[in-house]
Amino acid sequence: MVAVTAQKEPQPATIRLHYPQLRDDPVSVSSQIQQAFGSDEGSLGIVVIDDLPAEFPELRKSLFHLIHRLGSLPPDEREKLARPETSYFFGWSHGKEVMNGRPDTQKGSFYVNPLLDYPDVSDEKRQAHPEYYAGNVWPTGMSGLDDFEPTCKALGKIMYDVGLALARACQPFGDTSLASSQINVESLISSSQSNKARLLHYYPVPEATDRDEQLAQDSLCGTHIDHSLLTGLCSAMYLSQAASRQPSEVPAPTSAAGLYIHPRPPKGSTEKAPAIKVAIPKDCLAFQIGEALELLTNGRLAATPHFVSGSPAASGGSSEEVSRETFAFFLQPDVDDVIGRDGETFGAFTKRIIGRHYAAEQVLEEAEN
Repeated sequence: MVAVTAQKEPQPATIRLHYPQLRDDPVSVSSQIQQAFGSDEGSLGIVVIDDLPAEFPELRKSLFHLIHRLGSLPPDEREKLARPETSYFFGWSHGKEVMNGRPDTQKGSFYVNPLLDYPDVSDEKRQAHPEYYAGNVWPTGMSGLDDFEPTCKALGKIMYDVGLALARACQPFGDTSLASSQINVESLISSSQSNKARLLHYYPVPEATDRDEQLAQDSLCGTHIDHSLLTGLCSAMYLSQAASRQPSEVPAPTSAAGLYIHPRPPKGSTEKAPAIKVAIPKDCLAFQIGEALELLTNGRLAATPHFVSGSPAASGGSSEEVSRETFAFFLQPDVDDVIGRDGETFGAFTKRIIGRHYAAEQVLEEAEN
């Protein structure tokens, strides 16, 4: 059972930053970065960023309706976009990932690099790291999805620009004992050909009987940390669709549905702090710390344990079902960048993470070599 915070207990505050200030004067938010991402007890591990470009809300809305449409296609149509030779790190994926020892069947994913369709690397490197260099696949020619590619790229560019500004603000927390810390965090992202976005379509799940049961359904996205430097997140959208009409936006189907984070526990504790639900306003972006940046800062900034609880089917015998749509952008180094004290590169690190979450034997063999 997932531990949750009782409503009467005070919760850590979600740090809110203004994009123009973050972009123009990143040093001015250092104390807020420490409060949000530091390893001290109570740090929540997430920031919310407002004052985004004016086109952001409409791009978010449009893309979420498009990923809903893609996720609702017949299985054989969706599978045309699957790329198993990339460990499903490009194109469509459903039921291939293993979270907390269970196959993940509750969400469909579409992986893409919104910034770069085909990385400029050697054939040898492309073959060694198809998960980052194989190149994008788009739902070109599929009914109703003509705007998918340009919308995804436009929204991804906004998230990338905001993430670069946040990376500049995180730079002072680098571990000076690491040679790799001399590389600017912003440069690690801006020079990388390995940045990767993930569109997520969470399928409806059976209705839960109470809050605790709903929270236990973290099979939608089991508790984990990302392996990126930074992860940008859009506020999720819930869509309801009856057989007779187009999907429409609705409130979350239960008060328990949504993103949960485990704040930093007390020093020396081996147990996770109770999970706290985090709200991201529709017109804002949120960012979390990934494991790669935790390594580069020697824990000064800590990766964010998080999970997603369920989006149950409508109650009362209704024919409508509620899905959850969202978009995550993983800003990360290139495969040859060193991120660990033992000289481990991000490429080797990624192979280990793939081996942790995917059942493909060939991936596990590569991670061991």
